[in-house]
Amino acid sequence: MEAKSGVFTIQRSGERFHADHGWLNTYFSFSFAEYYDPKNLNWGALRVLNDDTVAPAAGFPTHPHKDMEIITYVLSGQLDHKDSMGNHGVVGPGGIQYMSAGTGVRHSEYNASEKEPLHLVQMWLLPGRKGVKPSYGQLDYKVEDRRNKWLLVASGMPGDRAPVALTQQAAFRVARLENGVLDYAFAPGRLGFLFLAEGGLAANGSRLEAGDAVRLGGLPSLSLSGSGEVLLWDVPPTIDVPA
Repeated sequence: MEAKSGVFTIQRSGERFHADHGWLNTYFSFSFAEYYDPKNLNWGALRVLNDDTVAPAAGFPTHPHKDMEIITYVLSGQLDHKDSMGNHGVVGPGGIQYMSAGTGVRHSEYNASEKEPLHLVQMWLLPGRKGVKPSYGQLDYKVEDRRNKWLLVASGMPGDRAPVALTQQAAFRVARLENGVLDYAFAPGRLGFLFLAEGGLAANGSRLEAGDAVRLGGLPSLSLSGSGEVLLWDVPPTIDVPA
């Protein structure tokens, strides 16, 4: 839908590209891998948002990345990460994994459990500059850190104090609403991408269910009410990446 003062476009869960590989049940919000749509390549600097469920003891073998900022949010289960920089860690529910691929890195991602599935959302952000030294980090959070409030996880915005520093002028927040109300204000010219990972709530008066997303542009604010696990990106509209 076109809001009176800007863009408010809902992408329903069932409208996403879906593939079930047995070991991996995945939904793509944007063009990725075998799914290509020239009209759905990105939303500003946000390039990928994949909603993945990985079977027990399965995962992604070692593979390369370059010049991309990657954030993975674990909804349930245990994510095991290893990379060519020598990092090895396990991230649990509510935890964040961050990797700036920069000049190049190789890594693997597996479900650390042999019994329980792993549910995660992986997001790729176009970097603010290319050719930086690759880096990795992970953060553990409790539900209390985001219950009925925004938790700023990553940012490259001037003045923001986030645990993860992005090279791109973007910001990533998460929140867990429990019969709560939450607002967010956008600066002029910014784009927003809201993803509802779990639950059901209203966004600017429109009902959303798990797996739904909203692309926002030219709107001064976002208002949420209800219950659910929400992910929010505030990104610039440009996707030019200087060397």
